[in-house]
Amino acid sequence: MTFAAAVAVIAIVLCGLVLSSHETRRRAGLYDAAALGYVRTFMTDFTSPDPFHANDYADRILARATGAFAEQYRQNEDEIVVGIARSEPTTGTVLEAGVSRRNDDGSVDVLVITKFTSTSPDGMLRAERTNRWVVTTKQEEDRWMISSLTPMI
Repeated sequence: MTFAAAVAVIAIVLCGLVLSSHETRRRAGLYDAAALGYVRTFMTDFTSPDPFHANDYADRILARATGAFAEQYRQNEDEIVVGIARSEPTTGTVLEAGVSRRNDDGSVDVLVITKFTSTSPDGMLRAERTNRWVVTTKQEEDRWMISSLTPMI
């Protein structure tokens, strides 16, 4: 084998390794972007309960829950529905979200900052509250699901 052929083989191998590394990072970025998009949508819905449709709200949240979060939500669903039905309409927004960690089981921990805004029935009083959450999401088959929702204190 000539020197030029050896250099060509080494260059091809290095190009293959660089391409493989790039593709791995690209896929991880796409996965993170999908997880972030899903968590942003979920948290907007989660922080916007409608007291006039409390049962529908609870059903929507439970349909997107899995694992420990689903179990906990099911156990407390009646209290959650009653609490929402007694509350004022609230609008939730996601101020910021970012991937905190990728877990070994394929789930993604996302740190989310939300803002709740509610207005009194007479419109005279407006309340705003900002919260931080760690949300764990995982893709199950072709759907993203929420497996953990932890408020940060």
